[in-house]
Amino acid sequence: MEYLLQQSMNALSLGGEYALLALGLAIVFSVMGLVNFAHGDMITFGGYTMFLVAAGLGIANPALLLPVGVLSVVLFAMFLEKVAFKPVRGAPPTTGMLTAFGVSILIQNVALIFVGTRAKSVPTMDFLISNVTIGSVRIPIVQIFETAVTFIAIALLVVFLRRTTIGMAMRAAAKDVSTVRLMGVRADRVIATAFAISGFLAGLATVFVLARRGAVDPFMGFTPVLKAFVAAVIGGFGSLPGAVIGGLVLGVAEVMMQVVLPESMAGFRDAFIFTAVGVLLLVRPQGILGERPDFGEKS
Repeated sequence: MEYLLQQSMNALSLGGEYALLALGLAIVFSVMGLVNFAHGDMITFGGYTMFLVAAGLGIANPALLLPVGVLSVVLFAMFLEKVAFKPVRGAPPTTGMLTAFGVSILIQNVALIFVGTRAKSVPTMDFLISNVTIGSVRIPIVQIFETAVTFIAIALLVVFLRRTTIGMAMRAAAKDVSTVRLMGVRADRVIATAFAISGFLAGLATVFVLARRGAVDPFMGFTPVLKAFVAAVIGGFGSLPGAVIGGLVLGVAEVMMQVVLPESMAGFRDAFIFTAVGVLLLVRPQGILGERPDFGEKS
């Protein structure tokens, strides 16, 4: 029973992290049709912002650094939308994707040149690295906190999308952005809000990634955004509920593989998972909750 509890928390925590990032990818894609592969580098940006504030200004209090990190990611996401993605808004989707890759490479190389390859330590709250003991099981506080924050953030996002004017405009834009513009809704405001929400979710993920790692490096966001992309594909790209389900499914699958596979094959965990994802997409190409495109009747 204790072992089951431990692995359940591992799965919920990991799945929650993937769900946060997949939601950020999905909300931008649903409004703009952009696969933002620079999303993971927002985590890196937030981590380096916290490091520079701590090292440059001497602010070592994590209670002050964490909000600074989240806010910096939100502002950076909105900055990228204005500078990098707005100019290519009317271009083919491949142009936006290549722009995202270019932004990602630029951020990584700026970090490499000006900060270096060595990981930089970032202060985190002590309680996040402590444990709660339940019977013979020790559960890290960061896992409990991450799971709770993930579901709270998802609930608040649902309320925002359903109860606010700009939220309803974003849902409408996800269906047909051209019609939304004809109805007098400012597309710039909708897209900027989508990037701000995406940045906020990435900022939350930054906090939890740093709580686990304790340090930031130029490629810190690569693996999380790769897994988030897979989670979004599993759920159905552009579907917000699908992104959450995909993140949780991927987290559960990774933990299950870690438990089931023998130690000699543990290194092949991701290979087995990606194979299973490939099989899923062969059966259901649009993902779990995605909509199958209508290409008309076959002749």
